[in-house]
Amino acid sequence: MRRWLPGFVALSAIWGASFALIKVAVDAGVPPVWVALWRCLLGAVTLWAILLLRGERVPRDRAVWGHSAAVAVLLNTVPFALFSFGETRVSSVLAGVMNATTPLFTLLFAVLTVPEERRPGARRLGGLALGFVGVLTVLGVWRGLGAGATTGALACLAATCCYGAGFAYLRRFLSGRPESVTALSALQIGSAAAELALVAPLVGGLPHWPGGSAAAALLVLGALGTGLAYLLNLGLVRAAGAAVASAVTYVTPLWSTALGATFLAEPVGWNALAGGALVIAAVALARPRPPGGRRPIAPAGAAPAGDTAAAGTRAAATPAVDTHITGTPAADTPAAGTPAPSAARP
Repeated sequence: MRRWLPGFVALSAIWGASFALIKVAVDAGVPPVWVALWRCLLGAVTLWAILLLRGERVPRDRAVWGHSAAVAVLLNTVPFALFSFGETRVSSVLAGVMNATTPLFTLLFAVLTVPEERRPGARRLGGLALGFVGVLTVLGVWRGLGAGATTGALACLAATCCYGAGFAYLRRFLSGRPESVTALSALQIGSAAAELALVAPLVGGLPHWPGGSAAAALLVLGALGTGLAYLLNLGLVRAAGAAVASAVTYVTPLWSTALGATFLAEPVGWNALAGGALVIAAVALARPRPPGGRRPIAPAGAAPAGDTAAAGTRAAATPAVDTHITGTPAADTPAAGTPAPSAARP
């Protein structure tokens, strides 16, 4: 445990902090689409620098570039912007809890698109139903929501829905690729940065200096949360196994809640805590159970919000994942099965 516990704690804290960092940026007036662009741009610079320092080859297969661009839309470009938009209307605490529903959407899309997942079983269907109840509890639907809060919460849910679709796409088109996780991560995040660079000036206007605090938040969110975090994830998978690494999913909402409440003075209602517990229980219930009673091997980790981050990868069947991360291809880890998210994280 001494070998992998520090990395586990650091990774969960980085991804949990992503929601607070996004909140700092949007509260400083950075348009949501520019928050998404800056984090992808800084993450791409970090990942491409690592790729070059390692002397790894850049993929030349046009199919890989095309699939990476498509995955970037589903796992980075759209959900990163949606989480940032959502946090203009809801707290980072609520966004972090919503991000925990990603594995449930992953299962839903797997059931709809992957033949071997067409019969998920009563236990996993019960997990989906419990997760829905958890989301309703977090939202406090019995007391109603303001129009702005409803829009923000739905934006966060739409982001996690994109993650679910993105993981299903990864499983079908990129999970078996021989390229390294570093190359796939750099390609995916680089594609997301290019996509956002085309639309950000049109949607969010020209960039402006947001102030020192917001600039620092974006730097950490991009270089650390969308760049270097995947290295921690890969190291954790190798040191402790994918099953341990996937447990980051359960810890990330605790960090996002604690950081939002402590540093941003955001309220934490009983329904957010209770609903978050229900969502985490639902994720545990929905995880696949392999034959023979062995614990499932699941991928590590996202998109912070939304989080939840980076590249096409392999891991176990429908994962309990965080949206910030990049999973790991067969060449880099012993785990096999479904792709994990990029990181991301939000």
